[in-house]
Amino acid sequence: MKFRHVHITGASGSGASTLGKSLAARTGATHLDTDDFYWLWPPQAEVYTVKRDVPERLRLMREAFDANAERGWILSGSVGDWADPIVPLFDLVVFLRTPTDIRVARLWEREKVKFGAAIEPGGARREDVEAFAAWAADYDSGTREGRSLPRHEAWLAKLSCPVLRLDGSQPIEALIRKVLK
Repeated sequence: MKFRHVHITGASGSGASTLGKSLAARTGATHLDTDDFYWLWPPQAEVYTVKRDVPERLRLMREAFDANAERGWILSGSVGDWADPIVPLFDLVVFLRTPTDIRVARLWEREKVKFGAAIEPGGARREDVEAFAAWAADYDSGTREGRSLPRHEAWLAKLSCPVLRLDGSQPIEALIRKVLK
């Protein structure tokens, strides 16, 4: 792979993490995910409830990037303006656009795998997942706080590295071929 430091991003459920893991396995690069830097994880906090401070996120990311600089790294997920200090480290950004119905179905499946019966009606995480899926479904309109297509497009327009735009509904092997090409 000619690009050694790649960021794969898109809406929640677009397939960025799946592509990142698959591409890392194919190339020998290290896969990193923004959620691992953004959120505090148990036992410090309940899943996806407590954000790390920005300086701590950036410190942890730089450490991971430095530790994997030689073999390369692929960062999947989304970063906002808080990550401006690390953006110059990206050699390539891959932006996945995936239809809303596919993304929302993927999110429900992912949450089912993670939390099982807790997302079923009456389950302890059901309301959280419903709210998350509704938020994710509004990505294209940009009417809610946080990640949205208009914000992503504005962020992508500021990048100095190449941006590869792909359809996240394509089979993973097709996406890998396009990134490697």
